Amino acid sequence: MVVRRLLVVAAVLAATLVALLPTAPAGAAAKDPVVIVPGFTTGPVIDTGYIPLRDRLRSAGYDVTMLVYPDYGLGDIRTNSQRLANTIAGVKARTGAAKVDLVAHSMGGLVSRYYIKDLGGASSVDSLIMLGTPNYGTNLANVASFLTFGSCVGIEACNQMERGSSFLNALNAGDDTIGSVRYTSIATSVDLVVTPYRNAFLAKDGNIANITVQDQCFLRLPGHLGLIFDGAVADGVKDALAGGSVRMNCWAV
Repeated sequence: MVVRRLLVVAAVLAATLVALLPTAPAGAAAKDPVVIVPGFTTGPVIDTGYIPLRDRLRSAGYDVTMLVYPDYGLGDIRTNSQRLANTIAGVKARTGAAKVDLVAHSMGGLVSRYYIKDLGGASSVDSLIMLGTPNYGTNLANVASFLTFGSCVGIEACNQMERGSSFLNALNAGDDTIGSVRYTSIATSVDLVVTPYRNAFLAKDGNIANITVQDQCFLRLPGHLGLIFDGAVADGVKDALAGGSVRMNCWAV
């Protein structure tokens, strides 16, 4: 009898302790699935450069999908925005998520912004994190010399990224930040493709955090392509995905 009473008391105490423990907030949501939106000249074969970023995010617990450009990102950015729309619809159907987060490099940020602004994507995107995106264009020669065979002739997406192009003028007309989407733009001061590098930034009066890598980690010097490999940048991306302020771990590898 004594043993039985002790067991009953222990059970009551255990139940009481469990009831007093803090619980997750009601309706707490899982992490949004992430879609990586790559840059210019990547496609079905040349997309391996994004694998380290993908793997870092997967290790942090994110469901990650990479958008693939059948045209290697050479065609109309608007066409690849529709491909992004189709990919996001598939991710939402597969995961049951209401929204996704987008991590976009270079031209991928323009693909994402067009989707959000002109294809009704604002209701499906929680956060857009851009790395070295030429939001306000760049010198055409920079894109041609780094990412093509030296000329943008006949390459529509290349021409659309030129400063003052009709595509960018339309994209940047009105509000830079749409709806409730949280925007983050991470740029590097040693970017030789997007010049001046501050052309990666959006209007400060919108829902946007504009961040220069070297303002937080002055010894980190990733170039335009290096943004997708840099450990400190990846750490900042995780902060942005979590909805907090970006505070890069400058020692991350």
